[in-house]
Amino acid sequence: LAVKPSSLRLSHSASGASVVAIDNKIAQAMDLVKSHLMYAVREEVEVLKEHIKELYERNSVLERENAVLKSLANSEQLGKLSNQLLHSSSSSSSSSPTLQQQQQPPAV
Repeated sequence: LAVKPSSLRLSHSASGASVVAIDNKIAQAMDLVKSHLMYAVREEVEVLKEHIKELYERNSVLERENAVLKSLANSEQLGKLSNQLLHSSSSSSSSSPTLQQQQQPPAV
């Protein structure tokens, strides 16, 4: 069984073309995966940016509310609140009424 050199070259070049084609398919698949991942990451970044914006807005509202409550409270109430905060920092849950609850008039 003798193999002619010309048929060997043809087989070798055909397998080389096949390897190149497979490499190209792999590269295309990797590019597709990369583009899908980049799209997903960009989308997630946009969601997180929006969430950060909402948190900043909420923080601003809470800071303004805090300033108003501090301005309405007298020094005795602020002292009590400071003591409550010191005692509640040692335990995670506190059953003491908040400043807002203390300032509300009783329901009629």
